[in-house]
Amino acid sequence: MKQLIEKANTLMEALPYIRRFSGKTFVIKYGGHAMADEKLKESFALDIVLLKSLGINTVIVHGGGPQINDTLKRYGIVSEFVRGMRVTDAETMQVVEMVLAGQVNKEVVGYLNQHGGRAVGLSGRDGTLLLSKKLLQEVKGQDGTVEMVDIGFVGDVVKVNTDLITALENGKYIPVIAPVGVGPEGESYNINADLVAGRVAAALNAEKLILLTDINGVKDTSGTLLASLSVADLHRLIEEGAITGGMIPKVICCADALKEGVKKAHIIDGRMEHAVLLEIFTDVGIGTEITK
Repeated sequence: MKQLIEKANTLMEALPYIRRFSGKTFVIKYGGHAMADEKLKESFALDIVLLKSLGINTVIVHGGGPQINDTLKRYGIVSEFVRGMRVTDAETMQVVEMVLAGQVNKEVVGYLNQHGGRAVGLSGRDGTLLLSKKLLQEVKGQDGTVEMVDIGFVGDVVKVNTDLITALENGKYIPVIAPVGVGPEGESYNINADLVAGRVAAALNAEKLILLTDINGVKDTSGTLLASLSVADLHRLIEEGAITGGMIPKVICCADALKEGVKKAHIIDGRMEHAVLLEIFTDVGIGTEITK
């Protein structure tokens, strides 16, 4: 009986959040360990299907770095990286698009549909969803000078055409977007999934941007998890050296999305079962919430 009462209390705790977010849009970046572990794949799919059944529009943007690495290795293609960005020549871009828009995208769609969802897979080429341009990488030389380096078919999002996403949402579908953009001449671009999620969230004026990662959230210099932060706090933590490496572009993505109208951003640990539900529908949450 005690366990039943606890379940009822959990539902009551979630009720005000369900009321608040019904009819709103969440953009969720899906990546990391959550995409590799079978139990976590199922957990994520169930979370998204439940959100949709509660009237919350969910848009998924997925990554796929490990899958790209495996496929490139099978083809005998060696990747080079510049400040964490994959140098993407024409041959590499063909593999990237094949893996992201084909293999990974359809796997995510399949899991969602298998667990009761109505998911539809897209890449940025579909309906010119992600209009893109070449992204030059900033590299600092030993003498301190800064050079903008061309690393191939790596892109930035110029515009998100939201009509297709809105039409799918109105039809009760769950859009699942592969981070491949299309340029002015029809060329494909490999785009960072966090960046795509942030731009899509801004274009949709989303209620929330949620990034699933392989860490607990944002921490201070002593390693303590920070449950809530402002954009100003993020910049301070970068200056203090608390936020470093691959976490910097993630928090910058969140800050940019908030400036463009997204209500809140969340960085959460995708290695935890039902991470999305625990962050959204509980008073304490499990990760870091970022506000303006």
